Amino acid sequence: MNEQPLPIRDVPVSERPRERMLKDGIRALSNQELLAILLRSGTKNESVLQIAQQVLKVFDGITLLKEATIEEMCSLKGIGIAKAVELSAAIELGRRIHNFVPADRYVIRSPEDVSNFVMEDMRFLKQEHFMALYLNTKNQVIHRQTLFIGSLNASIVHPREVFKEALKRSAASLICLHNHPSGDPTPSKEDIDVTTRLSEAGHVLGIELLDHVIIGDRKYISLKEQGYVK
Repeated sequence: MNEQPLPIRDVPVSERPRERMLKDGIRALSNQELLAILLRSGTKNESVLQIAQQVLKVFDGITLLKEATIEEMCSLKGIGIAKAVELSAAIELGRRIHNFVPADRYVIRSPEDVSNFVMEDMRFLKQEHFMALYLNTKNQVIHRQTLFIGSLNASIVHPREVFKEALKRSAASLICLHNHPSGDPTPSKEDIDVTTRLSEAGHVLGIELLDHVIIGDRKYISLKEQGYVK
């Protein structure tokens, strides 16, 4: 005979996720307990902790949960549209908090600064996204724009489109970047060709291309440091 799941109300008070959070602090909680707090309640057949465990199992811990759709969440037993929406909202809020930049504009002084600014947004993308950061004379980011999506080549990444926004924003300089969905930021020949072309265009227009940074999975490569941005 299968054992009935223990309802959360029958779990000792000191071991309930909410009470543990209040007593020991939020950092003491496991991913399962944090999810249980968001899910709030279980079903007739499964406790909220069991549902949370199921979510983590299906989405490979929290690795894939970041990109889970409402439909994928709703396919799990015990999760309806309301719970799925709340989970999705919590994930998005966490992402926005992580990426929040104070009112003072973000200053870029190194390739590492570029990586810190975009890494969490770009390392999970399934397609290549080519983006530009437009800077003022103090190297503060005044605008950020995704310009192209798809495999990089010189015919797609045209200097006209890259520098048009720089002129519109009166940018003093710009930094280009794109992601490699494989997670390996090693530059391809196309990456180098595009960089050379943009660097030359920048010299003609008087708007310097400071760098082209390739984003991998928690790794990056600066084509300036590699000697391809003159």
